[in-house]
Amino acid sequence: MKATTTVSILIWVNTSRAKNGQADLFARVTVNQKRVNISLKRKIDIATWEKGRGCVRGNGAKARIINQYIDQVKSELFQAYQELRSEKELITAEAIKARFLGEEEQKYTLLEMFDYHNKKMGRKLHPVTLRHYLTSQKYLIEYIESEYKRSNLNLNKLSYAFLIGFENFLLSYKPKKGYSKIGNNTVMKHIQRLRKMVTMAFHMEWIDKDPFVKFKSSFDKSERDFLTERELGYIESYNSNSEKLMVVKDLFVFSCYTGISYIDIMNLTEQNLLLGIDGNIWIITKRHKTDTPVKVPILPKAQLILDKYKDHPRTAVSKTLLPVISNQKINSYLKEIASLSEINKRLTFHMARHTFATTVTLSNGVPIETVSKMLGHTKITTTQIYAKVIERKVSEDMGNLRSLLESKKDSYEANSKINIC
Repeated sequence: MKATTTVSILIWVNTSRAKNGQADLFARVTVNQKRVNISLKRKIDIATWEKGRGCVRGNGAKARIINQYIDQVKSELFQAYQELRSEKELITAEAIKARFLGEEEQKYTLLEMFDYHNKKMGRKLHPVTLRHYLTSQKYLIEYIESEYKRSNLNLNKLSYAFLIGFENFLLSYKPKKGYSKIGNNTVMKHIQRLRKMVTMAFHMEWIDKDPFVKFKSSFDKSERDFLTERELGYIESYNSNSEKLMVVKDLFVFSCYTGISYIDIMNLTEQNLLLGIDGNIWIITKRHKTDTPVKVPILPKAQLILDKYKDHPRTAVSKTLLPVISNQKINSYLKEIASLSEINKRLTFHMARHTFATTVTLSNGVPIETVSKMLGHTKITTTQIYAKVIERKVSEDMGNLRSLLESKKDSYEANSKINIC
């Protein structure tokens, strides 16, 4: 059974140290028979003090001011108790006194952590990344309001139980009509962003312990889909009377041979064609997503596409190396191209970047460090995902070879037996 907390507030005067008929006024807070005294910085005429009522006798202005002050003190002490109770803090006489006097150690809240992160750390983040943080923060606020019936929470309330609760909240979150359910990996991304903000708060000594010590993220393994050499050949040989489909095809193939993402291709201009270390023309730019430098030597097939659109009316207007078209339209037209090319994959523009990493470079012996540099990855571990894909492909190919050799062996043994008979 939960223990009952007994709280009492008493206003009294210290007559033992009275001088010239004046005594100091005190408040006494008692919690479960343990008490503290608080000096109220006032002196009272002992002759006017009513001990039983805890107030000054009389209707004069001086008496009214003192009694109003006493009522205010009692009200504020009770409010301090109520706040501690609602915050589920340990209620002691010392805690009520500290809250009343404003002597508590400063406690930072979740919203203060968000605000500090977005103002200070947010300057180092790309606007797109910052928007992801704002989305994660929105979900956290919704979780607090749902679970704790509050709009904010002290950081010292963050615990392993809080993290598990937030994870379950996201996994069971009911999105608005027309929006898909939050997947496990997206849930882990939201928690990952919270972890980075909490780590910041921990290093700044806003919290005493890291609630993530025992928490482990559990990402589902996802395969990076890409085009095989044969499938890429189908796309390259695709031809159509539709100019828009041919433009989309060229943009896709260009990305397959440069590894440059959609948004970065749309921003390429003559200023991005510079002399490389080998004396040839390279594409030198920065990733829109991370502002990371990207330097890619131009392969012959990519150069053919650049030459094709050098004096094209669309690039003359946009002042870009290649025609500008929305990502939504590109992906829509790619579905049509995939269907006409008999490719049974969900073709998206980003698959071109995966194809560059796997089929065009790693599969042809380009070192992973070089591929990572050309992709503009800040960590080589990101590029190693593609290396695992290549290993899987090697495993599949060797498995097929093993089956082929076994079938040949069985066929040879069968023929040998026939000859012996």
